Amino acid sequence: MDYKNAGVDIEAGYKSVELMKKHVQATMRPEVLGGIGGFSGAFSMSAFKDMEKPTLVSGTDGVGTKLKLAFLLDKHDTVGIDCVAMCVNDIACAGGEPLFFLDYIACGKNYPEKIAGIVSGVAEGCKQAGAALIGGETAEMPGFYPEDEYDLAGFAVGVVDEKDLITGATIKPGDTLIGIASSGVHSNGFSLVRKVFPMEKEALDMYYDELGCTLGQALIKPTKIYVKALKRVKEAGVKIKGCSHITGGGFYENIPRMLPDGVRAVVKKDSYPVLPIFRMLQKEGDIAEDMMYNTYNMGLGMVLAVDPADAERTMEAVRAAGETPYVVGSVEAGEKGVTLC
Repeated sequence: MDYKNAGVDIEAGYKSVELMKKHVQATMRPEVLGGIGGFSGAFSMSAFKDMEKPTLVSGTDGVGTKLKLAFLLDKHDTVGIDCVAMCVNDIACAGGEPLFFLDYIACGKNYPEKIAGIVSGVAEGCKQAGAALIGGETAEMPGFYPEDEYDLAGFAVGVVDEKDLITGATIKPGDTLIGIASSGVHSNGFSLVRKVFPMEKEALDMYYDELGCTLGQALIKPTKIYVKALKRVKEAGVKIKGCSHITGGGFYENIPRMLPDGVRAVVKKDSYPVLPIFRMLQKEGDIAEDMMYNTYNMGLGMVLAVDPADAERTMEAVRAAGETPYVVGSVEAGEKGVTLC
């Protein structure tokens, strides 16, 4: 009896590491110390040296049941982007610059090419965010996960000067709300998605004119990473007062998280185009509109609160980063919360 007979292939683990090295290497920043394969990742603090009060910000998350879709489509090279996005977008919401990322992959059986494909997506997400992939773990766990399935989670660390933290404390009535377009469902609400749409290859491969692609392609689209867009806004001289990453819980849970007491966000539903995938999901699942806005991003992945005088500069900066912004509402005096009208 040996470890391989017990279901853990050490040689496959070595091969996975070799296959993923080129992807990991492409994410390196000057502050990364040491090579790939050490027991820990080292990152120089030189990135903080010019800050008055350097403050670390962190985020951790997974991909959730969107992975079930990846299994069905046998497409594993984009879910890593989702994993990175869910972590670094939260860091960006606080005004932070993501510095480095670590991933954790747990699988029933280590198929090196599949693992390398997953990590290629993680690396792509890190490149989009400007973060270094400095470590990770692949755990082969036979008997715990089915052979063809895996879980994926990650952890990111960023930095911001304390004076530049986005806290929402200065949001006041009259401020403008700017939404930044999402790519689709992103990485939340897939337990409901999987109840509405048949999770079968034939159904997922069906092309829809309104989507401009197959259903599977629309659903698997990776989460947008907004780090560069928010950095452009800051470089334009705009003080972002508040920032909300629209994830699980949709508008009703996430937008109030950026608000101080005594103000209310008012979002106009007709101020931007709701993506076709959400219209299809709502219709096919007979889902109430309030539930849609309480579960999904509905086409907006980020909502920013800025001074009205900064609204146009904010829009220009977001466009310069390659993203699509909309003025979606304003802030009013009232009980903390959000009104959709």
